[in-house]
Amino acid sequence: MSSLRVYPSSFFYLRPLHLFTSSSKFHFCPSLRREVRLISSLSSSSSSSFRRMESFPASCSSPTPVTGSGELQNQTMGEVDEGDKIKRKLEEFNWDHSFVKELPGDPRSDVISREVLHACYSKVSPSVQVDDPQLVSWSDSVAELLDLDPKEFERRDFPLLLSGANPLPGAMPYAQCYGGHQFGRWAGQLGDGRAITLGEVLNSKGERWELQLKGAGRTPYSRFSDGLAVLRSSIREFLCSEAMHCLGIPSTRALCLLTTGQDVIRDMFYDGNPKEEPGAIVCRVSQSFLRFGSYQIHASRGKEDLEIVKKLADYAIRHHFPHIESMNRSDLTSNKYAAWVVEVAERTATLFARWQGVGFTHGVLNTDNMSILGQTIDYGPFGFLDAFDPSYTPNTTDLPGKRYCFANQPDIGLWNIAQFAEALAAAQLINEKEADYAMERYGDKFMDEYEAIMTKKLGLSKYNKEMISTLLNNMAVDKVDYTNFFRLLSNVKANPNTPDNELLKPLKAALLDTGEERKEAWIKWVRGYIQEVSGSDTSDEERKARMDSVNPKYILRNYLCQSAIDAAEQGDFSEVNNLIRLMKRPYEEQPGMEKYARLPPAWAYRQGVCMLSCSS
Repeated sequence: MSSLRVYPSSFFYLRPLHLFTSSSKFHFCPSLRREVRLISSLSSSSSSSFRRMESFPASCSSPTPVTGSGELQNQTMGEVDEGDKIKRKLEEFNWDHSFVKELPGDPRSDVISREVLHACYSKVSPSVQVDDPQLVSWSDSVAELLDLDPKEFERRDFPLLLSGANPLPGAMPYAQCYGGHQFGRWAGQLGDGRAITLGEVLNSKGERWELQLKGAGRTPYSRFSDGLAVLRSSIREFLCSEAMHCLGIPSTRALCLLTTGQDVIRDMFYDGNPKEEPGAIVCRVSQSFLRFGSYQIHASRGKEDLEIVKKLADYAIRHHFPHIESMNRSDLTSNKYAAWVVEVAERTATLFARWQGVGFTHGVLNTDNMSILGQTIDYGPFGFLDAFDPSYTPNTTDLPGKRYCFANQPDIGLWNIAQFAEALAAAQLINEKEADYAMERYGDKFMDEYEAIMTKKLGLSKYNKEMISTLLNNMAVDKVDYTNFFRLLSNVKANPNTPDNELLKPLKAALLDTGEERKEAWIKWVRGYIQEVSGSDTSDEERKARMDSVNPKYILRNYLCQSAIDAAEQGDFSEVNNLIRLMKRPYEEQPGMEKYARLPPAWAYRQGVCMLSCSS
């Protein structure tokens, strides 16, 4: 990378070093240090605009309508228009291909692994071999985004078209070139090694959606890989991308999951014992798959490629942030690129705060896995918290340093924003002051969003740092289930006269195996909590409804994924479809589905379930 490096002078100090001692006297609560600076020649391994969220929304951030005349006019006669809804066949997608048309591409079209210079993408066709591919599951809501007629899923050739085995009419497939920092070190060129984008579909609302096949074959960026994906990782990505969306967390989406009918060889634990696993493909959907690393790779290659950084920035603003061109800017953001990096920083901060709210740990927060849209992207060894442990990481590769553990995520978000800002600074799109301001806005936005989320999770009228900090410390000491505790907390009545022996009854299912000393600590906290909530005019019933609307009953626990995977590998996909239905309404009780909210069984704590490798 360039000699100029934008970097935050300190993390937010969320790293839970206290958890590596036996003491129960520790503090866990975000406390922000917002100082940032620009320094020169720092080793790359030397450091580890949304409005305030009023409630968890039902969907991700709204996509940007396409502007311009004529782009949506070539609708074919085969479209079905039911009222205001247009339903298209696969052959009738309204393709645009702006990425390929407006940005420099690789002059070669082969898939030989190589360094691709002066290009944002390489044209490449899916090459996956299939043997009677099968459609496993699909998302009706994603089909609706694309104006896709649900009857298309019944087509006999649907699995052939959406696996890439047969070319999809109108598609112009390519693999994107990008780089990234992996575990804090610059890794150079990475790119889409097993993901092939088919192109961009414009829907009847003027929204732009990219379709991407993950596991569709080799690309120039595959290095030593085969470009394929296995069923277990594909099930996890399909389920989690849709589960996150339904939790109200911005995410890439998934149209469908297919099996290829061919086995793929994988060494799941990197222990020298590879085995054959069923192959699969996920059709991912997003407004854009541009990443921080999409800009870093060109900034790292010196003067000749710096113009590509600018072209990519202009492309992103034109198609995904068009409001920036006309917005009123403060003195610090009179430069449109500075206004853009601030919005990327704020979106990222909002995303990370929402992760912390539901206990989601991404596991691989390398800069090539960071979306410029502030979406969750690239579901690898992710995990939701079961027992509350701020040092939890679901990634076996991350175990030595726990760089990407749950508590470190906000810090890593800031570090990654600094690397993104550095790439723009190298291309002279922003200056030092503008880079510093973007990182400052990340810090402010994260704390605003985090405080708002935690306040709503507890049903409080205002943020109470001491109460929340004490609660999280208690939960960490007693290994309390994160999701179930907050769901049960809404059952506590705001009655200051409740006797001590009755206080913990609503939380009994979450507070298991607590001794007398710890029980006293919990009674003290609940007593203080009741005093706090009883001071408001909100009734118990109203407070419970509000809390239940932001504290999910159901999350995609790793053991639930594994149960579905185990059955699917035997040819039974019913549990995959049960989970996709369940996760559509995570905040509702859903009578008869209570077993999916149970604590993980003992087998769920083995490696390969609660913790995974990046192998897929």
